[in-house]
Amino acid sequence: MTTVPRRLAPSGHRPWPRCRRCSGIALDLGSARTRAWIAGRGMVLDVPTVTFPGAIHPIRRGTIVDTPGTARMLERLLGNRLPRFGRPLVVVTAPVLDGVAFREEALTAVEVLRPRTVLTLPGARAIALAAGVDLFRPQLVVDIGAQVTEVVLLSDGAVLDARRTGLGTGDLDGTTTADRITGAVVDMVAAMLRQDRTSLTLDALRGGLLLAGGGALRPEIVHHLTGQLHAPVRAVPAPHTAAVRGAAGFLEAAHAHPAFGGRRPDSRFPG
Repeated sequence: MTTVPRRLAPSGHRPWPRCRRCSGIALDLGSARTRAWIAGRGMVLDVPTVTFPGAIHPIRRGTIVDTPGTARMLERLLGNRLPRFGRPLVVVTAPVLDGVAFREEALTAVEVLRPRTVLTLPGARAIALAAGVDLFRPQLVVDIGAQVTEVVLLSDGAVLDARRTGLGTGDLDGTTTADRITGAVVDMVAAMLRQDRTSLTLDALRGGLLLAGGGALRPEIVHHLTGQLHAPVRAVPAPHTAAVRGAAGFLEAAHAHPAFGGRRPDSRFPG
């Protein structure tokens, strides 16, 4: 993953929105919702991830299954919101597991926005950034989305381990219960503890889980996780938008960095 140093060298850039020579977009392409943040304007989109006509879902279970459809969706949603001659710096969040395939398809889809540079950021790290936690300490991030749930161990901001299940809040019905999702998270954490030859997973668990996604808005899930893991569970403020807000913070840091601030040709920086 491309990273931006914590200490940023002077770039001569004005902060957004006063910087008129560049624009920026943070994108969270979820299976159920697409969220976008535009520099100088804040959150501009939180809409269903569908193409038109036909309301076809181009992203399913955390996988981009229709890249041209995703591109058309982005053009429809964002094409008229960007400066006509601007070439934006774009940050896209990506799942940790199967992230390589997702990033490649996402990078192709966002070409419709005529980006100057594209950066990808693991969703778990974006969530940690939005929560303002200490990235130098081990963190267990649990992201319970509409169709996918990920459990990720971060240390020094890097992904050390990750687990994933194709279950989410969108599956809750008479046969799939909150208990099933909670049980899947507990099983994934237990597997990480068994396979960890260090104390990092245990240290992170003792420090408490960082919970995001729509699942963090369900009290029964928070309660069951706390009881079954015997550990604190901290829901990120506005957990359903945490990933895009963390990506926006990363975007602002990248904008100020001289490596990305100057005029330069198209670049792709896979996460």
